[in-house]
Amino acid sequence: MPNRNLVGPRVREARLKLQPPLTQAELAARMQISGFRLGRVAISKIEVRYREVDDRELVALAAALGVSAAWLLGEDAQTSE
Repeated sequence: MPNRNLVGPRVREARLKLQPPLTQAELAARMQISGFRLGRVAISKIEVRYREVDDRELVALAAALGVSAAWLLGEDAQTSE
């Protein structure tokens, strides 16, 4: 399986660290509220690095998860700015 994004593992990590943890469906709902048409299957594909993530989606995912885009890309700081 190709590695089509850098953020997939961190998306999953951030989703599961929330209290209570978010399901993929709940994250998809947050993304849809933000104007991004991502379903649960798309979130799953992102997490396993099968689906690419564009820059606008990266920013929206970070906001939905309460982390920074830099953290999703592998930086150390987790909180959003």
